[in-house]
Amino acid sequence: MNKILLPALFFFLLVTDGLFAQGNRNEKKILTYETLYDAPYEINKLWVQFQPVYTELFATNVNVGFGVEATYYWADKFDFRAHFRKPYLRQTDYQRNIAHYNSPDIDNKPAIFNFFEVGGTYHIKDWEEDTETFIYLYSQRYSNANKWKSMVPEKSMIPTKVRKIIGARGGAIAYKSNFALDRLIEEGLELPDVEGNLLPATIEHPFSSVSMQGGYVGASYSWIKNVAIDPDRSYSDLVKDLILTTYVDFIVAGNVGINDVYHDGTAYSAENIGKNKFGFRAGIDGKFNRNLSWAYNGEFGYRPGVSGKGLYALIKISFPVYSTDLDNRVEAFSK
Repeated sequence: MNKILLPALFFFLLVTDGLFAQGNRNEKKILTYETLYDAPYEINKLWVQFQPVYTELFATNVNVGFGVEATYYWADKFDFRAHFRKPYLRQTDYQRNIAHYNSPDIDNKPAIFNFFEVGGTYHIKDWEEDTETFIYLYSQRYSNANKWKSMVPEKSMIPTKVRKIIGARGGAIAYKSNFALDRLIEEGLELPDVEGNLLPATIEHPFSSVSMQGGYVGASYSWIKNVAIDPDRSYSDLVKDLILTTYVDFIVAGNVGINDVYHDGTAYSAENIGKNKFGFRAGIDGKFNRNLSWAYNGEFGYRPGVSGKGLYALIKISFPVYSTDLDNRVEAFSK
């Protein structure tokens, strides 16, 4: 009898201990906190973004480089943006690098890829709503790296406000790039000179350059949260200050220019190279309402230019990002 009773008693103790432990784990904790501010309309006005790296997978010309960007919010009615980027080196400007090393028979000077954009967004609808924000509770206990690895951070949902903006976008775009002619010639492209003679088939890696100047119109949808809380117990102050924008644009080229190909002083006309004057893009852009921070942008679409070579995907990382409200005055009243 004891041989059966003792194992049964041991099993019962294990089960009941597990149930009590699980009950303790599932016990809800109550978070109390003080809201320091919850003001999605009180954001900085000017952002200056340095982009140490961008990567663009462009069917015309893959390139990697750097850029700079500036954004300005005006009177809760408009925001304006200007952006410029270019490759680090010839080696990170793929088609220019190939042309430099592999096209000795072409007299054209390889173009340096560059991209410029300036535009603005009108706030068609700009309003505020109540919502809930998911936050991680940071504690001084997590400051030790080894402790952080062995712990699951606590999290909570808190009621906050969110600002939403539906915008109408518009602006100008321009870029310049090299592109390869090999595949187009294989598909039947003919490049004649003034006498009708074609570019010799013996030339390896022929190339040309394309430039595009045009404009875009589109729509955007933004979410802005700008809240800080002071939790109780050992938790540190917490801030949620994300400005997130999604957008879709329709692009129209006012001009697409393609250079003739020069070989031994003879110009071979680029008139037969197809041009595409329409395109689109969709993307997401995120930054933070802080004096010093970072930002990100992802975008894909089809760009006007050489027909069949407009598809692209782009990732930009900005650091550092400097921002200011352009007004550091503090009102003072005598007691």
